[in-house]
Amino acid sequence: MLHRVVVTGIGALTPVGNDIPTFWQNVVAGRSGVAPITHFDASLFRTQFAAELKNYSASQYLNHADIKRTDLFTQYALIASDQAITDSGFDFSSMDPYDVGVIWGSGQGGMDVFEEQVTEYARGNGQPRFSPFFVPKLIINMASGMISIRNGYMGINYTTVSACATSNTAIMDAFTYIRLGKAKIIITGGSEATITPASFGGFSALKAMSTRNVDPTTASRPFDVHRDGFVMGEGAGALVLEEYEHAVKRGATIYGEITGAAMTADAYHMTATHPEGLGAAKAMQLALDEANLTIVDIDYLNTHATSTPVGDLSEIKAIHTLTGNEPVKLKISATKSITGHLMGAAGAIEAIICLLAMRDNIIPATINTTELDPAIPENLPIVLGEALPTQVNTTLSNTFGFGGHNGTVIFQKL
Repeated sequence: MLHRVVVTGIGALTPVGNDIPTFWQNVVAGRSGVAPITHFDASLFRTQFAAELKNYSASQYLNHADIKRTDLFTQYALIASDQAITDSGFDFSSMDPYDVGVIWGSGQGGMDVFEEQVTEYARGNGQPRFSPFFVPKLIINMASGMISIRNGYMGINYTTVSACATSNTAIMDAFTYIRLGKAKIIITGGSEATITPASFGGFSALKAMSTRNVDPTTASRPFDVHRDGFVMGEGAGALVLEEYEHAVKRGATIYGEITGAAMTADAYHMTATHPEGLGAAKAMQLALDEANLTIVDIDYLNTHATSTPVGDLSEIKAIHTLTGNEPVKLKISATKSITGHLMGAAGAIEAIICLLAMRDNIIPATINTTELDPAIPENLPIVLGEALPTQVNTTLSNTFGFGGHNGTVIFQKL
């Protein structure tokens, strides 16, 4: 017997808001979270801006001991998951702790502590003086481990890594485990803290990021003919996934049901998506098949679109593979134009956007896009400029990652 899986709690720490209400208000309003970098001196880099968290202070959320022993990506995970758990309205202490798990994602893990410790060693006198917290703060699984330790959850616990598809992978795994009856509740999502000199410099060397330094707020412009690369972001998104009957029994508020999810691989290139979007199209089709839907049933499609010349069009080609030239009701937008690209946390943040779009019947816009790429088919309507109030009952969220990873998740309103 397969169990139904619903979302009963959400939390977010993002460049456009450190809680769900602020985040959603700014997403719907189309306010960009992109600005010049403050984390380090970026004056010598090709790109000098990013989508950083605003007014973030760990001490507002965590005690001194937790701050001392965690990297930023784990701090972000703890804060977002705390929000989601509170939002779920459930007293987890009344459950068998082995029925509650954590499946979390991060693409790079503790980059901040890695750079700090290795740089300190290189500048020293040759004597190794690494912190005893170096490895625990660095390793990517520590976010899931710390969420578990903080709350006493003793069920399934591990971390997924699939680059920018990471948190969709985590959501899909959590969905599958609950569906199979191996857990009642799983905290899932992703966190990323990659705005550091080495990580930023690496992506800059790839020439993957926008260099629109004169006007950073408009740099992320998916589908625009003048797009020139993505904008790096940071933060976390968390979701509480719960077995449907369990949620109904306790009278939980349900944001939506996960009805389909799928992963595929491009098997094409280390960093580029397949130019025809073959893997992406297959992931969407498999997720639709599992949900017993077709593309014409989808009201809102939140694209992975990061504002790169090749990537945006490959996703459009993938969607067009499913729709053909027939008219469709679905509306498309790319909310990374607002939040920047949160890398391994992107899927979780965009899943939350899909859920809130269903709750409020409004589709956030793609901002900054003033001249659509002429290669985009006319039957694929992209919401530009302003959010669109409309009935939203079904949503599809895409994420794709370096290495050819494709992840699609479908949410439906109950």
